[in-house]
Amino acid sequence: MKYVLLFCGSQELQRQWEQESEDVRSAQYARVYQWFEENAAKLGDGNQLQGPHTATTVRFEGGKEPIVRDGPFIEGNEVVGGYVEVNVANLDEALSLAKSWPGGGAVEIRPTVDNSQR
Repeated sequence: MKYVLLFCGSQELQRQWEQESEDVRSAQYARVYQWFEENAAKLGDGNQLQGPHTATTVRFEGGKEPIVRDGPFIEGNEVVGGYVEVNVANLDEALSLAKSWPGGGAVEIRPTVDNSQR
């Protein structure tokens, strides 16, 4: 079964990350790269996203024309920093991967739509 892990953090954590020294960021990236290497057999496509200031949001409201705005206008205080698709047996295995994520913040788990069932 395929799931997507969305790696999230708060806007405050994003600001702190951007202010960290290169050494601190490099050390954190090393832990994250190690996680990707250790779990490579279960991981599919994924990518880190650019900061929330680069976002553009399209919102659909009540049958009107879509509204396009610059900025991360998702609800709440969290921002999505990246994602990876995982191919695992079940939600428990996806949860195990998410719990081992060394990046901090939060990891949202969503099953993908199985288009072969349509």
